[in-house]
Amino acid sequence: MKTEFTPQQLADPDTAASEAELRRCVRCGFCNATCPTQVLLGDERDSPRGRIYLIKDMLENQRAPTAETVTHIDRCLSCLACVSTCPSGVNYTRLIDHARVYIEQRYDRPLIDRARRRFLAWVMPNPTRFRLAMGLARLAKPFAPLFGKGPLRAMLALTSWRSARRAPSAEVYPSPKPPRARVALLQGCAEPALRPEIRAATLRLLNRMGVEVVLARDEVCCGSLSHHMGFEEDALAAARRNVDIWSAQRDLDAIVVTVSGCGTTIKDYGWMLRNDPVYAERAATVSAKALDVSELIGRYGLPEISNPQALTVAYHSACSLQHGQQIKDLPAHLLEKAGFTVRRPAEAHLCCGSAGTYNILQPQIAGQLRDRKLANLDHLAPDVIAAGNIGCLIQLNRKEIPVIHTVQLLDWATGGPNPLDTRNA
Repeated sequence: MKTEFTPQQLADPDTAASEAELRRCVRCGFCNATCPTQVLLGDERDSPRGRIYLIKDMLENQRAPTAETVTHIDRCLSCLACVSTCPSGVNYTRLIDHARVYIEQRYDRPLIDRARRRFLAWVMPNPTRFRLAMGLARLAKPFAPLFGKGPLRAMLALTSWRSARRAPSAEVYPSPKPPRARVALLQGCAEPALRPEIRAATLRLLNRMGVEVVLARDEVCCGSLSHHMGFEEDALAAARRNVDIWSAQRDLDAIVVTVSGCGTTIKDYGWMLRNDPVYAERAATVSAKALDVSELIGRYGLPEISNPQALTVAYHSACSLQHGQQIKDLPAHLLEKAGFTVRRPAEAHLCCGSAGTYNILQPQIAGQLRDRKLANLDHLAPDVIAAGNIGCLIQLNRKEIPVIHTVQLLDWATGGPNPLDTRNA
């Protein structure tokens, strides 16, 4: 794609990076076929190619973002299916992230929209505030039909009636075996508030594998939620804080993540802080050490399968895992090694509609994507649905078929408690 940025514009590192990605685009449109919003809405402006044109026009001409442009950028899930599809290697992540920051800095959103986004960015990255918000939401859940079809009703619909236990919080979990590795486990924000049993299962499984696990004191949110809403300074502050915390830990072999959306962001810390002379090198080191939990298990191997289960598992591959981190088959292969029968749905590349805060801010589109995904999963007639991202687990959750983290099934197969028994939740 031809560009006409001035030398003065290209002196800005973010603009230069976006220009490089724009020039890679050959406008072939392959990305449109795998874009969830293009598939649903059929509007070129809601496709990666269409958004690239909007972004190019906005950045190149230094235009103030219009309401129309903001609408189509906001509808992007950042699922990154387009990145997996693009034959030219366009890193769409760089373009959409830059566009969101540009919009946040230059577009005056309606007051209620601005307040809603800031509220989510204040509550969700903080586990204490998030747990409190979930408690209040449980009280308000019976009144959800009174709130119309907007974001508040969508948030209440995602709330579980069950009050979650506290996640394990000791600082070090030594392995009973001679340690094969020492890792820091990302503690996260939403996951410990919504499904603390995931951390417990991860600790048991990694210890069983001979891995010592550290929960680093003073660690904060990875910054992903703020990053994807365009609150770049908040996201960079979180990244710097975590780089400091993890860099101070001795002899870490890896930084392990059980939320694939967070893992995608942490693996990008090196890029996010590339222009910071104080943090660039250490951020790159942190990114290089970041692993999805499935990658660590794949590296060291599963423990003995002492409790195999004859269950059919529908494996839902989270977008941040299959597209963001390009981990496509490993979790399913681990489940098969553990004795489960694994099936994958049609349209596995399409997002379920969770996408961080997307299912709250764009509830209609998110609801259509959820229903489409559930229909494809139901067709497999599974006993359980497994995924590696808390957002997907909550988005797909319902009474008929349990939806749990992949690591919980692997923990069960190797000696842990039954995750389908609510007494263990």
